[in-house]
Amino acid sequence: MRKRIVSMLLVFALCLGLTACGEKGEQEENNSKVLKVYSLGDYFDPDLIDEFEKETGIKVILDNFDTNEEMYPVMSKGTVKYDVICASDYMIQKLLKKKLLAKLDYKNLPNFENIDQRYMQIASKFDKNNEYAIPHTWGVLGVMYNTKKIRQGEIESWNDLLKKKYDQQIVMPDSVRDNFAIALKAKGYSINTKSEAELNKATKFLQDQSPLVYKYSNDAARDLAIGGSTDIAVVWNGEVLYSREENSNLDFVIPKEGSEEFLDMWAIPANAEHKKNAEKWIDFMMRKETALKNYDYLTYTIPNKAVIEKVSKDAENKKYIFPDESIISKCESLTDLGTEYDDMYNKYWKKFKLKRK
Repeated sequence: MRKRIVSMLLVFALCLGLTACGEKGEQEENNSKVLKVYSLGDYFDPDLIDEFEKETGIKVILDNFDTNEEMYPVMSKGTVKYDVICASDYMIQKLLKKKLLAKLDYKNLPNFENIDQRYMQIASKFDKNNEYAIPHTWGVLGVMYNTKKIRQGEIESWNDLLKKKYDQQIVMPDSVRDNFAIALKAKGYSINTKSEAELNKATKFLQDQSPLVYKYSNDAARDLAIGGSTDIAVVWNGEVLYSREENSNLDFVIPKEGSEEFLDMWAIPANAEHKKNAEKWIDFMMRKETALKNYDYLTYTIPNKAVIEKVSKDAENKKYIFPDESIISKCESLTDLGTEYDDMYNKYWKKFKLKRK
């Protein structure tokens, strides 16, 4: 009888063990079918999440941030583990310096062949050997203006934004580095200068211009121009197609001195728990069909050969989405200057704000 009871207990324990193992195995399998994405907000067609989930069986958990500066402490502390991020060029550079990114395995990225190599060259300025990041979107800062009020060719230089006839008709960015990029280019300097003398001259440019500025804004610039509240808005080229659909009198120019460009990229954090899933996501984003959907949704430059081919057939839109190389060659991306020079830029920004005319 005792042996029988012991046998029954052993069987019962074995069943419990098998059940627990089954539950654990099922939990691990479910956990492996997850992808945690951390991206700038509204930065790809949201329908693509459902498409990716149905195709792969991987559940996408999406968190958004508004600025790269908001994202950085989350990444550096590592308290939340994301599998894939979309961040700007200079922030990729900063994360690499802190060894916070994982190398990509190109064997798992067959759609990489769809990325135009010009944009990989831009990426290599921040990711030297293109080992850690893949381009997602590109953009350049320029001047959108109302052709009913301003003739084509009237604005060719950043210095034209100092003309008194544009009093209270200009919307400028509300950003330290973006404003200094404009002022530095107007003066013929690099947007990444470390010279106090050059920053001082750029500050004088912003002070001289400030009486003409209707508003400093990142989000409202496009809509103010569309609605006719202002005649001039400094915006990214990706805002132009939508703006012209709403107001056909608007046009766009990249000043002759060149401008600030950006390249936002996909990358995998070093502490990612689902690296293979992340690579599946990045490869999915590089598909021709996916890139075309993102272009139609965002109207920003998607550095994919399929998008380039489509836009090249439309000369009117091409000049906004893929500007002429003679202008682009004069453009620069912001770089991570380090704390010392960030503080210097902030010092001169405060000087500008205190002494606005």
